[in-house]
Amino acid sequence: MVRERLISLDVFRGLTIMLMTIVNNPGDWSHVYPPLLHANWYGCTPTDLVFPFFIFIMGVAIPFAMPEKQYNKTIFNKILVRSVRMFGLGLFFNFFGKISFFGLDGIPLLLIRLLITIAIGYALMGNFASKTKTALAFGILTIYFILAYGDFPAYEEVRIPGVLQRIAIVYFMVALLYLKTSLKYQIITLSSILLGYWAMMTLIPIPGIGAPNLNIGTNLASYLDHILLQKHVYHATKTWDPEGILSTLPAVGTGILGLLIGQLLQVRETQGRILKQLIGIGIGLIAIGLCWNTVFPINKSLWTSSYVLYTAGLATLILSLLYALIDIKNFKRGLKPFLVWGVNPMIVFFASQIIPQALSIILIANPNNKSENITLYGYYYEFGIVPYFKNPLNASLASAIVYAVFWTLVLWILYQNKWFIKV
Repeated sequence: MVRERLISLDVFRGLTIMLMTIVNNPGDWSHVYPPLLHANWYGCTPTDLVFPFFIFIMGVAIPFAMPEKQYNKTIFNKILVRSVRMFGLGLFFNFFGKISFFGLDGIPLLLIRLLITIAIGYALMGNFASKTKTALAFGILTIYFILAYGDFPAYEEVRIPGVLQRIAIVYFMVALLYLKTSLKYQIITLSSILLGYWAMMTLIPIPGIGAPNLNIGTNLASYLDHILLQKHVYHATKTWDPEGILSTLPAVGTGILGLLIGQLLQVRETQGRILKQLIGIGIGLIAIGLCWNTVFPINKSLWTSSYVLYTAGLATLILSLLYALIDIKNFKRGLKPFLVWGVNPMIVFFASQIIPQALSIILIANPNNKSENITLYGYYYEFGIVPYFKNPLNASLASAIVYAVFWTLVLWILYQNKWFIKV
């Protein structure tokens, strides 16, 4: 079977990654429009849609990437190594700001960190022979865990979970599920995950705390993060992680829902009939998610089952709209900027979070107060963005948009030269 490409899916991925870049990089975290922040606990803002949308899109893409649906040792190794490479890239974000080198600081230390970043990026995104990819991926992962758990003070609180780490785990499990099982078993697995997670979170008492609950820091997922991850969580002062261990299970459900939609898009039926089914499924998922919300509230940090269904329903409807416009109506005018984001997401995931960290390390003299220093990022924002806006919320948003435009130019150059960076 010939491997196909769904342009609407690439555009959807591009829109999602672009939104991720904007919400992750405001000029000033003290001045951000509420829709560009995560919900405090329960509820769902546009920002809370980014992560589940990307996992959903990844699930949709799996049948298109592996249309033959063949399973053997070589394919298993390819899936495993790709997952480990993604996990390694994500974990490096958490190490970058903690890297020390023979007491260096300032610019010299930053240069060392950037050289290590380039080396890690090349090792985990470079195109090597299969054995080389495997050795590099597992070798780097081993070094990470030696540093994290080997009694090295600089890394004793380095965070282990993360966005790319969760994506890697979900990809591994969903890809194998697709290759090894039928559509019926995939649906059964999805149902078991969502119902089982709901039962665990609402029925199992919390040791040392008492009755099951969904409160911050005292729920079952938080308890397991504290026991299994200890200090290696998002904040050392917290006992849980928003990308923790147990809450990764329902994230697999998000990936399976994407997988089911991806297989529907490959059914040999008319595009109009597929579109109607997509719309019906999307509305149905939202409705069930909102109903379940009454007893198992929508919550991104816990990745509740209602959150899985609600966000997957929204993703299905958005994909339906793009599918109708792009793949059915063949409307593609003005979509290329989003397409260039969609076909090269991994380089953005990796580098877009490193650059702000690097700019925040470099210190220069503050023009307004010569006795104080200011970071290079702070200088750019205070003197390059703020003066043009009266409203600090607009200034903060403008800075994020400027950063997105920068990445659009970078990705456009990569696209024009047919440089597609993958793991």
